[in-house]
Amino acid sequence: MEKFVVNGGKKLIGKVKVSGAKNVVLKALVAGCLTEEKIVIKNVPLISDVFIMIGIIKELGGIVGIENHTVTIQVKKIKNKKIALDKAAEVRTSAMFLVPLLARSKEALVPNPGGCRIGARPIDRTIEGLKRMGVSIAYERDDGYFHAKTNGLQGTEYTFDKNTHTGTETMILAGVLAKGRTVLKNAALEPEIDELIQLLNQMGGVVRRVNDREIVIDGIEKLHGTEFVVGPDRNEVVTYAIASILTEGEVIVEGAVVKGLEEFLEALQRCGGGFEEKENGLRFFYKGKLRATDITTQCYPGFMTDWQSPWAVLMTKAQGVSIVHETVFESRFGYVDELKKMGAHIEFFNPEVHDPKKVYNFNIDNKTKKKFHAIKIHGPVRLHNAVVGISDLRAGATLVLAALAASGRSVIFGIEKLDRGYEAFDKSLSHLGANMKRVKE
Repeated sequence: MEKFVVNGGKKLIGKVKVSGAKNVVLKALVAGCLTEEKIVIKNVPLISDVFIMIGIIKELGGIVGIENHTVTIQVKKIKNKKIALDKAAEVRTSAMFLVPLLARSKEALVPNPGGCRIGARPIDRTIEGLKRMGVSIAYERDDGYFHAKTNGLQGTEYTFDKNTHTGTETMILAGVLAKGRTVLKNAALEPEIDELIQLLNQMGGVVRRVNDREIVIDGIEKLHGTEFVVGPDRNEVVTYAIASILTEGEVIVEGAVVKGLEEFLEALQRCGGGFEEKENGLRFFYKGKLRATDITTQCYPGFMTDWQSPWAVLMTKAQGVSIVHETVFESRFGYVDELKKMGAHIEFFNPEVHDPKKVYNFNIDNKTKKKFHAIKIHGPVRLHNAVVGISDLRAGATLVLAALAASGRSVIFGIEKLDRGYEAFDKSLSHLGANMKRVKE
């Protein structure tokens, strides 16, 4: 077991280069299993989720090489149709291996996926779509596996009931090798999806957005190899942006671009945070007192759910009462009690919502109705040191941010969850002036 020990109160100043987007790399690794030819993926973050996905590919029969931040994959033949239960429990994108297994072996045994526990995150929308493509699939509670078979993937027209990032990508992956045309309606809009489309088209696929919410895929018989460079991780950019302002510092995030960050940058302007475009990235800086600013998380192009917990800790520094309303996941406030230990003044509540089924992207049932979906953050407060534990990846980044801004020495447990999405986070922050270290128990 490892922990972070953070001595807060240091301004973060300097330059930092963000990694390639985790939410692109994991899907690109799955895409690499759709062909028997070699795929080269560049700008790959060396994070635990990536290594777990690579382990799965090796068990399926793939050969994987890693040099610096470049991963080479070649799966000449699928040798194993079953994903190990322990590996699938660690990362949610393991369920996406359904597609290469079905496309190349006509059969798949894939466990119910794991990952951070921020809600039920059902894959029923994806399962229904695959059934429409000629897949026979059922979940067996006795062994915890989805058992899937097909005589060949068939193109279809499918409309997603609610927005699903991973569901859209899974159906795109299935459509590229399906017979005929696949039309996806109410498809998700995240920039990471368009990066996956770019990769698949480089591999010979025929995928295009005909409008914002509709994607058309013309199936082909075979994909080929390619080289692909992953773009910057939006979540990392936001993390360093908030770290700079929270500590009253100044950080240039090299490689960062405005596209995909518009809603965050607009909220940052409203609260009084500073940023400007530079030739090589984005500069974030503290301008003075912050103003309370409300946000509501939404699927892209809205304010991203992954940004709400770092935003909450930033609002502890703002004057007034800020509201954070979470509409994407039903259990995304696991960090709140830990922030309260550090002196944050936060209240749970449920705002009045006239049409919950339309507003909330998760499934509405008796359990979710009983949960709180919003918080009020009273500020400003002076955060102080505490011993805290991480509940999920983004909550982990939030607690590190809070510890950087707090007075005194904080100890953060559960950093293995943080390592799922940030490469050498402690080293990057230390380079900017943070006083922190990783300690083995």
